[in-house]
Amino acid sequence: MAGLQMINSSLRVRERVQVFVAAGDPVSRDGATSLLRGQGVELVDDHRLDRDVVAVVVVDDVDDQSAREIRSLRRRGVESIVVVATRVDDGGLLAAVEAGACGVLRRGESSPQNLLNSIHAAAAGEGSLPPDLLGRLLGQVGRLQRQVLSPHGLTFSGLTEREVKVLKLLADGLDTSEVGRQLYLSERTVKNVVHDVTSRLNLRNRTHAVAYALRHGFI
Repeated sequence: MAGLQMINSSLRVRERVQVFVAAGDPVSRDGATSLLRGQGVELVDDHRLDRDVVAVVVVDDVDDQSAREIRSLRRRGVESIVVVATRVDDGGLLAAVEAGACGVLRRGESSPQNLLNSIHAAAAGEGSLPPDLLGRLLGQVGRLQRQVLSPHGLTFSGLTEREVKVLKLLADGLDTSEVGRQLYLSERTVKNVVHDVTSRLNLRNRTHAVAYALRHGFI
């Protein structure tokens, strides 16, 4: 019975997802709004934007203006943003993700059900991309790692490989002198590595740095 109540509660929450539609022209906005009416979501205006709202941004191309719109919504507290675009090239796809979108849908594929699926995924904290766009995004991520980050010794976490190794050993309970012996570094170098990480990421101390790296899955 308790399990059934939890399921029913979850369904009610899903039915009450608040959605804000942003578009550059009234026709696009009205079109997206009409798709969502009667679909179990609550349409809200821009005076009710907060972290519980899913924003649907309708654009022709994901360009600089679109990216600015996504960032503006993020600054206003919206954490879940789905982009519906007429055209999506590789640059636009990466720009949307970098700006903070958690879902991208082609306008030609945005049936009421597909749009709802993307909205509910965003409300649940999940991402959504058509399979071919996901493949293209992964390809771009791989090229970025190989061509830009790796040559500078960086990873996607913003940490260098040496910083990751140091934090992993600290997380295992080693002190700085033991970490130095393991990595063939002086203790001063290890302390400098930790200082660089805490300063760059605005962390309080070594313990905070280790906790941060663990919490974000960097180590």
